[in-house]
Amino acid sequence: MSKDASKPKQANQRGAARLAAVQALYQMDVGGTGVLEVVSEYEMHRLGKELDGDLYRKADPAWFRSIVSGVVEQQRTLDPLIRTSLTEDWPLSRLDSTLRAILRAGAYEISNRKDVPVAVIVTEYVDIGQAFFEDDEPKLINAVLDRIAKRLRGEEKQQ
Repeated sequence: MSKDASKPKQANQRGAARLAAVQALYQMDVGGTGVLEVVSEYEMHRLGKELDGDLYRKADPAWFRSIVSGVVEQQRTLDPLIRTSLTEDWPLSRLDSTLRAILRAGAYEISNRKDVPVAVIVTEYVDIGQAFFEDDEPKLINAVLDRIAKRLRGEEKQQ
């Protein structure tokens, strides 16, 4: 297998890790579950496994852990960053828990994973948003993450 052939698989596992991280963050937000408990549950019973008839895609466990723990550790920094990127009539507390989890995970990656292009991060989280929402939420995710990227990295998503 050539070096290039392994890249899509890694990206796919990172995408699966991002989706799982959003689900775990949602679970923590709604259920009050702790970070160690939720990470352990996902790694033991969900990532790459079947649970209650649902097959979870194989995910990069280190990527998953870094997003979940990073969002939890940096939430006091990430939430104001997201809040200032929303319009005034949409406070962070008014957002759906899934949408909050997506924005927190995306903001975390933009601020901490300089090795990943902004376009990749934004596209992945917009795709996750489209899996959960049919209306304007994916556009909101795109706009908010683009504003954060411009503020933190001085760049906008390249198409």
